[in-house]
Amino acid sequence: MVVLHEPAHEMRPRVVLDNPSQDQLRRLTLQMPNARRTADGSIDVFTRVDSRSSGSTYIVSDTPEDYRGHQTMPRAEYEEIVRLQEEYITGRPMIVIDGHISNAEEVQTAARLVIERANANVAGMQKFLYFERRGGEPQVTVIDTPNLPAPGYPNDRCIAVVGESKKGGLRMWNKIVYDKGGLPMHAGCKIIPTAQGEKTIVVIGLSGTGKTTTTFRRQGNSRAVQDDFIALMPGGKVYGTENGCFAKTFSLNAEYEPEIYRAVKSPITYLENVYLNEDGTPDFFNESFTQNGRAVFPLEALGRYEDANKIGPVNAIVILNRARSVVPALAKLTEQQAAAYFMLGETQGTSAGGKDEAGKEPLPRTAAYSPDRRLPDEHRLDR
Repeated sequence: MVVLHEPAHEMRPRVVLDNPSQDQLRRLTLQMPNARRTADGSIDVFTRVDSRSSGSTYIVSDTPEDYRGHQTMPRAEYEEIVRLQEEYITGRPMIVIDGHISNAEEVQTAARLVIERANANVAGMQKFLYFERRGGEPQVTVIDTPNLPAPGYPNDRCIAVVGESKKGGLRMWNKIVYDKGGLPMHAGCKIIPTAQGEKTIVVIGLSGTGKTTTTFRRQGNSRAVQDDFIALMPGGKVYGTENGCFAKTFSLNAEYEPEIYRAVKSPITYLENVYLNEDGTPDFFNESFTQNGRAVFPLEALGRYEDANKIGPVNAIVILNRARSVVPALAKLTEQQAAAYFMLGETQGTSAGGKDEAGKEPLPRTAAYSPDRRLPDEHRLDR
């Protein structure tokens, strides 16, 4: 598997399906041998790789010392991977999906996904996540060839630079936002009506800690804005990134998460690795295949959401930690405490990392961390 994130290379695929409709993509997805139609009418695809491939992920750089703690590969090695991928693409039918990351003029970025036709479900998912393109050449391009082995790399897979079809584009968008003076954040955002007016809440946390659940959980007629990535600009203005939602499905419950549940059960939704009973009904509590099931659907499938262009500046930031004895169940933090807990990044290993990571206790993220001294005394919550 090779995933490259670069400005578009010169490619001459045998057949290119240029921006097909969702109906076309669904028909192609149903032709995949690992796809099943569910009792709800949606499509569930079962993949050989069911969690992140961090061991196969590289940052391309000739100065690895700038990326301590990350795997790197030199530019020359990367160019050889590019050559192998381009040779592979010339003999394969491909799909091109164009769109925008964000619908806010200040950070709107024309994006493109090029992926094998054999993986049409990924194209369908990304078509939901992109905002509609208004023309012009892409500023960022992700080239995804999931069926191309990369011998010599862990598990015969190579991902360069960071991410997959979705996160690869967002990673490049991060740099664009940062260069504009903003802070790209792996975070959700929601609006909560109060007696003092609507409040904008940003929800941050590592994958699998509950950002999507917290963002879409209804409190006092709250409305979701964005579930995964935002741009926080000077003055507290928030911009969204995606026109759809990428939701984890394990333990999804209609009573506690009615909006997400209803959207996931929609016939237009794409599922991945969600256990199906013999009659085709999804079982969100069955983990015999994996806990890392997911669903992708357009925001409109939620029935309740708000456009990020219509919300006010951030009023509060919620930090989600998912580890035992690190922070009380609910705590109001000072700025110093919030910064310290944010940098610790504590979370118990979650399903997002696959079976090998689920349930693991967190590892220290800072040199100052020790089991009996998680924060400097002046920032401890029990003082």
